Amino acid sequence: MNPWQEVLERIEARDDDGLATFLDGLNDLGRRAVALQLPGHLSEELRGGVRIRWEIEELAPGYRMAGAACFAGAQQVATWLNRRELRRVREPERDAERIVSLLRRRPLEWRRDLAVRLADRLRPPAGRTWRRMGGVPNWHLAAALIPETGVEPPDGDAFVVGWLWRVALRRDGGGPGLDGDPLLGSMLPRLFQSQGVGEPLLLRERWNGGGLVADLAGLTGEGRVPRRTVLDGCATRFLTGGSADEITPFVRLWQLLRPEPEEIPVLDFVRLLPSAVPPLAQLALDELRRADGAGLLDDELFAEAVGSLAYRPEKKLLQAAVQWLARTPAPRSAGAVAALAPLFDLDSPALRERAVRLAVRLAPHADDAGRAAIREAASRLSADLRERVAAGYGAVAAQETGRPVAAVLSAPALPALPRQPGSPAELVAEIRALTWPEDPSRCELLLGRLVELAHHDRDGVIAALRPWWKETRRQGGPYHDVFDRSAQEAGVSILLARCALALVAPEESRKIETGSYVTSQEWPPQAFVRRRYEEVIALLERGETTPVLLATPTSPTGHVDAGTLVERMELLGETEPLETDFRQALLRLPRQFDRELLVRAKQLPSRAGRELAAWMRDGGWPDPDADCRLREVEPSHDAGCRGLRCDGVSVLRCDAVSDERSYVLRVEVVPPEGLPAWLAELWTAEPQVPYLSHPGNALWWPWVLPSHREIVATWLVRCRPWLARSYDFTPEALATLAHGDGPVGAATAFTLAGGLARRRDAQRAQAADAALTLAACGQFPAAELGWVLADLIRHEYVPLKAITDALGDLAAAGAHAEVWRTLAVALPSLLPGPGERARAGLGGLLGVAAHAAELAGAKGEVPGLAELAARKGTSLLRQEAGHLYENITP
Repeated sequence: MNPWQEVLERIEARDDDGLATFLDGLNDLGRRAVALQLPGHLSEELRGGVRIRWEIEELAPGYRMAGAACFAGAQQVATWLNRRELRRVREPERDAERIVSLLRRRPLEWRRDLAVRLADRLRPPAGRTWRRMGGVPNWHLAAALIPETGVEPPDGDAFVVGWLWRVALRRDGGGPGLDGDPLLGSMLPRLFQSQGVGEPLLLRERWNGGGLVADLAGLTGEGRVPRRTVLDGCATRFLTGGSADEITPFVRLWQLLRPEPEEIPVLDFVRLLPSAVPPLAQLALDELRRADGAGLLDDELFAEAVGSLAYRPEKKLLQAAVQWLARTPAPRSAGAVAALAPLFDLDSPALRERAVRLAVRLAPHADDAGRAAIREAASRLSADLRERVAAGYGAVAAQETGRPVAAVLSAPALPALPRQPGSPAELVAEIRALTWPEDPSRCELLLGRLVELAHHDRDGVIAALRPWWKETRRQGGPYHDVFDRSAQEAGVSILLARCALALVAPEESRKIETGSYVTSQEWPPQAFVRRRYEEVIALLERGETTPVLLATPTSPTGHVDAGTLVERMELLGETEPLETDFRQALLRLPRQFDRELLVRAKQLPSRAGRELAAWMRDGGWPDPDADCRLREVEPSHDAGCRGLRCDGVSVLRCDAVSDERSYVLRVEVVPPEGLPAWLAELWTAEPQVPYLSHPGNALWWPWVLPSHREIVATWLVRCRPWLARSYDFTPEALATLAHGDGPVGAATAFTLAGGLARRRDAQRAQAADAALTLAACGQFPAAELGWVLADLIRHEYVPLKAITDALGDLAAAGAHAEVWRTLAVALPSLLPGPGERARAGLGGLLGVAAHAAELAGAKGEVPGLAELAARKGTSLLRQEAGHLYENITP
């Protein structure tokens, strides 16, 4: 019997229990034989491309047992068990039981050494992989060895976090929680000192209030956990600080325990107010007000607490500070009157006026320092508020303020193109590493490099691909299922893998259907991408090659440099290029290029060369006319417009605003005459299905038409970008599109508006990058965006507050002139008419407009603004309308 072969076969078969029995019966000679082979075998599996990392992780229990049982030294075993690809096991408790059983034949000191080494190397998993990893990797094994060997539990945070995850996951699966846990007594004091405990403590608390926090509060209420230990621990953790996620469970625990006023550490809570994370600051305020109601807060601490709250950024806490001060009788409240001064600079007119009113009421009781602070802050108020303050504090001179300085506008840069793999082995590694969502630049460069290497070193590429292909033939391989489904749902990365398959196993590739079903279900730009990849597949299946693909991008915008394209055509000589590849190359040419290249292009001998020369001579194709409009339709008409076409125009159904009114977004592209048939199909054909089968397809469209931005935008509009979806890639595609070339108009404006209204920060930031790029290039569609925003806001397709915040950020980033031009178009349709009620949040939008106009030095007239500014009252709407009117009036 060959021990190593037996171990390897059991690992491959995932016979973990049988492997444990076999390893336990091995003699010393057999263990040495396994230990000699094991490290090199695993390295070769990873390095040689036979296995990818996730497959090794699936076999990790067997590899772990083999190393633990057969390696001689404790350090060697600890290093082996902490290898990145072996740390993750799906049943960590069962894994620990098997390994501990195998280790019992080792001397006690050896096992103590291993326990200490494992405990010292414990690290909480990064991100949100904790559930898949069963908590902290190797914690269960370390925790099993520590009591068995008599080693003291380590002091590090990782051990406490691992313990919490063990309890939380057991409880989540219906097992016991903290009640009766043998480590609770020793771990409880450390719980309040360790970082990383927030997530396990709140595992169920956020969903149904039944997590470990509630368990600990219940045990404390029953007297089974010392109440003083828990309260002191929470207070200590509050002073230690940390992120909101880490502090929130202890805030919740404190609230559940509901301490008596005498148990509240008032001095500590006052010191926390200026810098605590919002949940803790709110708790401190609530508890201090309870202590104050019980007479436990002296005047000095009261003034300090209110003063600290005045500098918080949260409006809710500012309002609470004013309320607390207003409900406190003078002269005690007058000792904190200086805390009202910072509120005079707030953007909230209502809160600012309330602070002024309260300051005037407390004026007779204020001391000299408080009066001086109020007068200084009042100098920045409007004239009417300054007069009210002066009535109680004496004359207040208006502060001279200069025109605000605008930020310098700059376009965010696109990431550079990925590095092309130099060797066949690197190429295969890159193909293995492809993930979803796809990166078009990586796929395109890998496709170009695969074709080049296959032409110059076909045998070398096939040899490098052969291990990968062997793996795909195994049941459960990375592309096995997709190939069996004839690539019906495959993305471009799978088509790239098909190209590799066509090279290494053309006979197998030919068995796979061409995907005609998919093409009929795809939108035209994606079908165009698919045809180009299938063209390469067919070439390689025939055993043919080509020196170069013409359309491989040379710029992160997706463009192909005109000089590079001519060089590639010269390399082909009289050989005609692949048809779709040549068409894609033409679409990727920039609009401006060196006219001297035309001389070289005219000398190209192929038919495609003559077509390229004609394209360069004529300056490409004329742009089509694209239009997008949101229109109201009658309900009866709407009933016939649920498809994608209506009256010969592309129609996208929007949700009805009411029973009586409904709206459709009409998207129309009118191509110029004389276009090639394939291009006319790409620019005017309508999709056969209303929804994308793969949302990530949108990432490819700016790479298909990098010199025709508005056409790409019409396809992005068809994705309905105003709908907030976590899996939508429209904003990311928009950010790439903005760096391209060609006209922009209503379709780009619709896509921008939808992106700027997203709830997710990352998606909103991508749309903002696109807007800043267009602004920096002098191509921002301000007029179009203005009327698009007016329509979408009026019909409630985008939230006004989200648009207000986004435009405010753009103005602050240097696009103030563009923001003002946009709002100058939008505001007349959004302002209320005589007797009409203004929509909620309009005051904030007027504030953004006022700030943008001031930065831009804009002058002009907005219909309806003067009447709104003349209204009586102190609302934010009226004040911001007055501010804007003052700024733009010559």
